[in-house]
Amino acid sequence: MNTIPHHLDEDTLAEVWADLQAHVDAGVRLRPNAYRLAFSDPEFLMRRETRGMRMQLEMLKPDLDQSEQGVENTVVVFGSARFLSPAAAEQALKEAQASGDATKINLAQRGVRNAVYYEQARLFAHLVAGHSARLPLKERIFICTGGGPGIMEAANRGAHEMGVPTVGLNITLPHEQKANPYVSPSLSFKFHYFALRKMHFMIRAKALVAFPGGFGTLDELFEVITLVQTQKSAPLPIILFGTGYWKRLINFDVLIEEGVISAEDMDLIRFTDDPQEAWETIRAFYDMDGG
Repeated sequence: MNTIPHHLDEDTLAEVWADLQAHVDAGVRLRPNAYRLAFSDPEFLMRRETRGMRMQLEMLKPDLDQSEQGVENTVVVFGSARFLSPAAAEQALKEAQASGDATKINLAQRGVRNAVYYEQARLFAHLVAGHSARLPLKERIFICTGGGPGIMEAANRGAHEMGVPTVGLNITLPHEQKANPYVSPSLSFKFHYFALRKMHFMIRAKALVAFPGGFGTLDELFEVITLVQTQKSAPLPIILFGTGYWKRLINFDVLIEEGVISAEDMDLIRFTDDPQEAWETIRAFYDMDGG
C-alpha cells in the first residue's frame, strides 16, 4: 500500500511536520503565526470560518486514498461496539464466576450469548473476502466497518484472516476511540464529522449488513434505508442479521398498520441468522458467479 504519493514535495512536508513536532516536543502551546503556511497552521484550519474547508478535506482524503488502492466496492458491516469475541467473553464469565457477584455473572452470561454475533460477523467477512481475493482488483469487494471494536472488529478480522485488505472509517469521540488491529493501516481513516463518515460508507457500498447494535447502528441503518427508499441511493441489499433481535426491537408491522410506510417498503430489507445466507443474498442481488 502507498504512503506519500511521489508527486508531493516531501521536503516541504518534512519542514511542516518538523515545525509542528518541535512545539510538541518542547511542550509549547501552538500559537497563531501569520508567517506559517496556511495548510500547516492548525489554529487557522480549526477556525469556524474554515469549517467548509475541513469538510472538503474530510471528504477528499479517504476518497483519494481508497481510489489509489483500488477500493471501489465494499460491503459495509454495522453492529455493536460492545460485543466481545467468544474467547474474551468466556474469560470474562470465568472472572465473574470467580467473584461470586450475581450481577457480574448475569452480565458476563449475556456477553457470552452476544459473542455469537461476533463470530458470525467474522465468518461472514471470511465469505466476502474469500470471494474477493480471487477477483481482479477492480472487481473486488472489500469489507468496510466503522473501524472500532465489537462487530466492527469481527468483520475486519474475518477479512484480515483471509489475507485481504479491509477498511475502517473511525470517528473521534469524547471517550477514547481507536481503530481495531485488523483494519489495514493504509485504509484506516479517522473522521470528525459523522455526516461525512456516513457519506463515505455509502459512496462505495454494494450492500449493508447490520448486526445487533445500539443508537449508532440504528442511526446508520435507517439513514441507508431512507436513502434507498427515497431513491437518493441506488438499490442495494440491506440485511438485518439477528432476526429475533431486530423483530423484537422494531415492530415493522406497526409502521405498515399506521400507514407511515407502505408494505412494499419492507422489500428493502432482508432478515437472516446465517452468514452464508447473508452472502448468498448479496451474490443473488448482483448475479455473481462462484462462492
